[in-house]
Amino acid sequence: MKILTKGEIMNNFKKVGLTALAGSLAALSANAAEMSVSGATLLTYTTEDATETTGNPYGMKTNLAFTASGEVNGYTVSYYQASQDQFAGMSSARLSIDMGDMGTIAFDQGSGSGLGTIDDKTPTAAEEIWDGIDGASGLVGAAGASGVWNYIQTMGGVTFNGAIRKGSGTKNADGASSGTGGSAFDFALLADGDTLGMEGLAMGAGYGKNTPATATSPDDKHTTVFANYSMGPVTLGAQVSKIDIGLSTTADQNAVRWGLAFNVNDNLSVSYGEADVEFDNATTADVTESTDGMAIAYTMGSIKIAGNRNEVSNADGTSGSKDAMTEIAVSFAF
Repeated sequence: MKILTKGEIMNNFKKVGLTALAGSLAALSANAAEMSVSGATLLTYTTEDATETTGNPYGMKTNLAFTASGEVNGYTVSYYQASQDQFAGMSSARLSIDMGDMGTIAFDQGSGSGLGTIDDKTPTAAEEIWDGIDGASGLVGAAGASGVWNYIQTMGGVTFNGAIRKGSGTKNADGASSGTGGSAFDFALLADGDTLGMEGLAMGAGYGKNTPATATSPDDKHTTVFANYSMGPVTLGAQVSKIDIGLSTTADQNAVRWGLAFNVNDNLSVSYGEADVEFDNATTADVTESTDGMAIAYTMGSIKIAGNRNEVSNADGTSGSKDAMTEIAVSFAF
């Protein structure tokens, strides 16, 4: 499990004083900033497919997120860092500068940027239908979210979210990356239907290109488009994606996803979704990976109970392979 559901940040922040965003920022400005700390503890019970060994089915994660924000030379500078699993290491970090009407520029070390922010936008009550199983195929994102520059701008109800990476996608400390890899870029466009006069509709599209480290290798190309429509307590969504691998020896991936989520009341929600990813093999017959999953979530203040059951066949384009996962999770926010 990731930190609760994807993209979720816990509330009930505890405020502490901070005299500077970081040592480097302190050299530029002595303006005060404020740091917020949020976190959650997640208890899980998980069972795997019969072909796998479940082992101890009980697990726990402790997650902490730190957010600092303050004015530096007339711009709002923010820093975000999330740590998981009892401080096992930095899982993600982000330094951003809000330039007002000129948009926001950031350096991202794993928080999510560009095309990867819309890799799967189908509605769900808890985790995605591919969570915890073999074969998370057809998910777009050429530049990734580590070691990338990110630019975000919103105009007229449309948000541009772009990412660019030079070399390998690694989480670097102070120094050059020792990993190999080509450069990449991607972007996502998201339209707010309510702002554009299409109430209840959210839609978006994106494109990206990754250049392999070997100069003679063709580029990989990623494209996707999605639309979600909400009417009262019901949300229906669909998404089509394509990953065009430059090497002719590697199969292209064509994905079609859909999901349906229903808010029973303010506390209870349920969902069901399916996905088919066709592996377009060059020399052998095409294979379709099929995934389906259902989820349920119940929230009581800062406590959330969620469960999901996901299954896949022909995982990763391998004919006859199957996998399944059932999980029950209880989270406590603080």
